Amino acid sequence: MQGSSHTAGISDTIAALSTPAGVGGVGVIRLSGPRAADILTQCFRPAGGGKLEDHPPRQMVYGRLLDREGQTIDRCLAFYTAGTASFTGEITGELHCHGSPMVLSLALETLFALGCRQAGPGEFTRRAFCSGKLDLAQSEAVADLLEAQSRESVRHAAGRLGGALSRRIEEIYQALTQLDAHFCAVLDYPDEDLDPFTASTLKTALEGQRQALGGLTDSWRRGRQISQGVPCALVGRPNGGKSSLFNALVGYDRAIVTPIPGTTRDTVEERLELGGVPLRLIDTAGLRQSQDPIEQLGVERSRAAMEGAGLVLVLADGGKPLEEEDRALLARAKKNAPALLVRTKADLEQAAWPVEADVTLSARTGQGLESLEAAVARCFPKGEQEGYGELLSNARQAEAAGRALGHVEQALKALEAGFAPDAVLSDVEQALEALGELTGRTVREDVTDCIFKRFCVGK
Repeated sequence: MQGSSHTAGISDTIAALSTPAGVGGVGVIRLSGPRAADILTQCFRPAGGGKLEDHPPRQMVYGRLLDREGQTIDRCLAFYTAGTASFTGEITGELHCHGSPMVLSLALETLFALGCRQAGPGEFTRRAFCSGKLDLAQSEAVADLLEAQSRESVRHAAGRLGGALSRRIEEIYQALTQLDAHFCAVLDYPDEDLDPFTASTLKTALEGQRQALGGLTDSWRRGRQISQGVPCALVGRPNGGKSSLFNALVGYDRAIVTPIPGTTRDTVEERLELGGVPLRLIDTAGLRQSQDPIEQLGVERSRAAMEGAGLVLVLADGGKPLEEEDRALLARAKKNAPALLVRTKADLEQAAWPVEADVTLSARTGQGLESLEAAVARCFPKGEQEGYGELLSNARQAEAAGRALGHVEQALKALEAGFAPDAVLSDVEQALEALGELTGRTVREDVTDCIFKRFCVGK
């Protein structure tokens, strides 16, 4: 539906601040719409004389920004871009001013007085989608890139923005389209029987797309880990070194550390990347029986964090014997997620243990932290064929891909059962419709509204 009904009502020119609010070195204001260049020409005077529109598109020009009374607001840079070459597919422009909140406020006030209106959340990217400059998967990648908090999430978001996921989807879509065309031809010529060879060929083709869709749907697990971070709970008995390791990994004293058992009463969470794996690291209260109602609440939250984790680090003081309670905790953790037994305080005298720890480390000296990184990386191996940006990144995409997969599986069953071609055709067409939702071919207006509300104003 790109470039069709979605474009209605966006012929006006919008403007917004595209850099964060507050004092900064530079503040950028973006414009998009049919009058963008004309409005900039009215309020911007090039230092060399003439008008902004006298300069070539995409050429940065130095000059004065004027208010409605013709008074100078700032000496800044400006440029405009023709619609065919712009991000939104419309005429666009930018002002690069000094990053004073008052300067930027006066600049926007001037633009609004000259006919611009305030852009809504994600409206620039939505216009790029509506004009066909980006598909929906690429549009969502813009928001993913803005929110990325690890190297892996940046790389995958940039890959999706470059069209890696869209190309993967398009290959499946085109293959199903060819099958759809074949079944339509069969229905148009009912006197022509579908011979066994053709039926076998079609089955092979459908099976190939079932496998392709299965791989696409399965990529959501890895995509979710990258975009949202793997919940990683640090659990163990009191004074096992959880908060010390937490602080060592995040790089500063985020959690309180004392020799007093039960100091940690609540979960503390930070994002980081360890062994190339984006983690949401969760420090938890020590697990033990307590009569203190506040500590009891902390213990309950610790158990909940462990149950919901995608990775559990079970920490135990290496200077003390490994208790049966520690081993039971490790066994319980392994039922829900990958779990590692971590022997802490390696810089102190060590006690004999009946089992070997997965990692031995000292949060105080840093000994063993590299071994921890390697162990975490082994828990989340990358797919051999995984390319940056080819993974599904959100639940909407996973649901649509799952529906497409379900319809292809139904088409296979119908073909194998010898159903009439129109029954197979119906499932193939529904698979195409579901797959089209990923890139925006068949997406509903309310879905796009929900997607672009996630964006910040100015993007």
